[in-house]
Amino acid sequence: MSDAEPQAESHDLSGETRSGETWPGETRSQGPWSEESRSEDAGSGDAGSPGDAASGDAADAEDARAQEEAQAAERLERAVRAAEQALIEFEIAVETFRVEVENFSRLHHQRLGPMYSRLDELDALIAEAVAARTGDPEDIRKAHEARGLVQPMPGVEELFHGWIDSEGLSPEAAAMLTERPVQPPPRVRPSEEARRIYRELARKAHPDLAEEEAERERRGAFIVRVNAAYAAGDEEALRALAAEWEAGPPPPERRASRSEELYARLEWLAERKEMLAAVAAELESSAIGAMIKMAPEDPDRLLDEIAEQLLAQAAEKETRLAELVR
Repeated sequence: MSDAEPQAESHDLSGETRSGETWPGETRSQGPWSEESRSEDAGSGDAGSPGDAASGDAADAEDARAQEEAQAAERLERAVRAAEQALIEFEIAVETFRVEVENFSRLHHQRLGPMYSRLDELDALIAEAVAARTGDPEDIRKAHEARGLVQPMPGVEELFHGWIDSEGLSPEAAAMLTERPVQPPPRVRPSEEARRIYRELARKAHPDLAEEEAERERRGAFIVRVNAAYAAGDEEALRALAAEWEAGPPPPERRASRSEELYARLEWLAERKEMLAAVAAELESSAIGAMIKMAPEDPDRLLDEIAEQLLAQAAEKETRLAELVR
């Protein structure tokens, strides 16, 4: 090899020349890996473009908006849950009072219904006796009107609540005549334990806690059975239903809801609350509801007082009738 021929350059595996060597035709300061070149590259990497800064600000703003929306949805979710629990408690109170009104109405009819019928019959007899005496057309009209209000005369067994039947005195009537304590009529209001089980079941299995329609229907059918057992005061049936619910499938987990769905849920809960408030107002304004509110702790005592008043009225009317037919 002659001195005029260039020497072959040797390269490592990275493709760079060995230290101290340059690419052919370049000086040391002009090589691709020179200090100047590395400085320029480093400088160009540190100085970001205006477009990169703008995109970063937009991403930060989007993250901030997403965080605010998540916090708002969380607050709305808590509001919905609180409204649901408040509605359930209100519905339990309304249903409890409805059952009390229904049971007290039944007991009121059983114990006092025959007495009211007897008073109506005495009013009709008195009006007829007055009409027979005076012959006045107005008195005759009143007599016909009073007779039209009278229901069929109750039988002896109904009038005395089964104390006297075709076989004579019942054990209760015999006990009263012998001055022994008389057993009160069966209590139809649910016991405190039945109320506790009912409230617990209503809180756990209420249909309003379900999101899926199928689960709502399952809970609704179950609550119907719970209400029936509570209305009958059947504590054992309520215990069996509680065991059935505990052994059943767990309620499905709630899925994340959008803000629009949560707002719609709040509106539905508000409408439901208004409907229950109307039902409660109607129950409280009824005659039986007013009686219960007069003696909420012992409505049976109120029935006894009313019965005494009706018996006194019947005695007065019978005296009046006896005077007219003499």
